[in-house]
Amino acid sequence: MAKKGKKYQEALKKVDTNKAYAIEEAIALAKEIDYAKFDATVEVAFRLGVDPKKADQQIRGAVVLPNGTGKTARVLVFAKGDKAKEAEAAGADYVGDSEYVTKITQGWFDFDVIVATPDMMGEVGKLGRVLGPKGLMPNPKTGTVTMDVTKAVNEIKAGKVEYRVDKSGNIHAAIGKVSFGTDALVENFRTVNDVIQKAKPASAKGTYVKNLSVTTTYGPGIQVDTFSL
Repeated sequence: MAKKGKKYQEALKKVDTNKAYAIEEAIALAKEIDYAKFDATVEVAFRLGVDPKKADQQIRGAVVLPNGTGKTARVLVFAKGDKAKEAEAAGADYVGDSEYVTKITQGWFDFDVIVATPDMMGEVGKLGRVLGPKGLMPNPKTGTVTMDVTKAVNEIKAGKVEYRVDKSGNIHAAIGKVSFGTDALVENFRTVNDVIQKAKPASAKGTYVKNLSVTTTYGPGIQVDTFSL
């Protein structure tokens, strides 16, 4: 692994790596030591005591952050007829059907989230090999395969974030930007934490949240005291 740069090392010096911080303290510190020249993303990482290989322990979903993400997502909706009109009225950036399948196949990715009505999944399914690895495939669990395209687009534009446990049992979720106030970031975090806590599989044994950290785009990870939540 490449050695981290000088600015990273300077930021790391301000973090007590032997300490688990209260969430408010961790977020405030992450903001303080951030050195990016842009409005960096603040992210939380959960290490969970689950086995993602088991079907009933694959945690996945989405939640609308009360204070938004700091970014307006570009939404592509696959729909026809009245549902296409609804998507346009709701503020979707792109609305269509097979023509967008062709564009994506040709390498077009000027969007952040895809929403599709169930009847369009036959077409969208053709893009599985392209969208899957990028985490862009619509899914009923995250509310992106739905007939209620108005609600889906509105929630995404309002600051909806998706979360999904990876093969190592980790969940990463953005909770806002460094420019946000600490209180707003804490509120966003608590919203994410609540849904992840409620998603604990009945079959999961032992400690559920094994580790929790806060970081910014380039900053070091700051351990959070899970008992203080």
